[in-house]
Amino acid sequence: MDMAPVADSPGPDSYDLLLKAGHVIDCRNHIHDVRDVAVKDGRIIAVKPDIPASSALKVVDVSGLYVTPGLFDFHFHCYAGPDGSGPPDHMTVFPDPFTFPTGVTTVGEAGSSGWRTFPDFKRRVIDRAQTRILTFLHIVGSGSASSRVQDLTDMDATATAEQALCYRDHVIGIKTADFEGPEWTPYDRALEAANSTGLPWFCDTGSLRPERPLAEFMQRRLRPGDIYTHTYAGLRGEMDREGRPVPALWEGRKRGVLFDVGPGGGSFLLRSAIPFLEEGFVPDIISSDRHLGSSATRYFMTDLPGVMSRFVNMGMSLESVVRCATWNPARAARHEELGNLSPAAPADIAVLNVEKGNFGFVDMYGARLRGTQKLVCELTVRDGKIVFDRNGISRPDWDTLPGNYRHTGDSRWDAIYPAR
Repeated sequence: MDMAPVADSPGPDSYDLLLKAGHVIDCRNHIHDVRDVAVKDGRIIAVKPDIPASSALKVVDVSGLYVTPGLFDFHFHCYAGPDGSGPPDHMTVFPDPFTFPTGVTTVGEAGSSGWRTFPDFKRRVIDRAQTRILTFLHIVGSGSASSRVQDLTDMDATATAEQALCYRDHVIGIKTADFEGPEWTPYDRALEAANSTGLPWFCDTGSLRPERPLAEFMQRRLRPGDIYTHTYAGLRGEMDREGRPVPALWEGRKRGVLFDVGPGGGSFLLRSAIPFLEEGFVPDIISSDRHLGSSATRYFMTDLPGVMSRFVNMGMSLESVVRCATWNPARAARHEELGNLSPAAPADIAVLNVEKGNFGFVDMYGARLRGTQKLVCELTVRDGKIVFDRNGISRPDWDTLPGNYRHTGDSRWDAIYPAR
């Protein structure tokens, strides 16, 4: 989308929203410095120093905070199946209450629906949510939010490809997950569907089976741009006896395979992650694998800023961690209009605070990593509208307003930032 250049001296109310004096991290545009961010009509207009406050209808002081593109949680589950329940160990969540308070504006729905159930998922969730939902179709027709994930007869490459092409604005890839058998059938059919649509394959290799070695996936099956998930789980032959990444993982990386974290409720092991990072095997994508099971029944952090915090405390730079939760997933999803703050990009923005203190980050077996930093979302903007504000930084103090402050008297301000 082309937009006219922004004038050096914009007039009053040139922008709908201006975030002032935050430390911007925009990895696509190589910005890592204090900048102002101006928004109008749901789009980014400018990112530069010292934009006049008088030029904006609404100004928010975000000094001392980090301003990033809206976070892209690439591995998320938000479809409970046609009956609204899903299997008891994989209950999914409606996204908005779990996304906006964590700075997430886009999710990659990781296969909870398949070719049979996607229309229902679109009608009941995608069309009703404010969160942007991009979907990986499970090769199982009923999706992972069903009891048929082991049913080889419900894995139809042709039907999956047809549904993916029919909903090309919503479907970004093909998913495999949770398969326990020795057969290659789910993976062969997923690859067939991915090849026929030109979409990436998002691969959970299922249970560790000698008939399906990790090396076969990395050396022959997964293609450049395909995504391997649960990288640091240590459950599928990823690490050797010393906890280091096995050669097959390095071979996959050389071939262009991307590596996703996806800790979920039981797929993150510190004894794997820390040696991997020490060896230089860092993730390409940091995601949460959020579902109700990981949200309500586990005690380690499964929201995306919590997962990002682990990697900051394990030694990754904040800029690298932000890249793995913004620009990298946008590129992997082939939606490069997202994950950045370029002029004309959708005005999806996360404002993050890096709190200092003594924190603990626990893995799936209860081992703790001690940390001194934790990322917390302060403000979330979706399509130019503030959808979450932890501490009311976008609001005036009550005692600065006239007697009846229920209405501001400015219809434009009310339309964009309605009183809550």
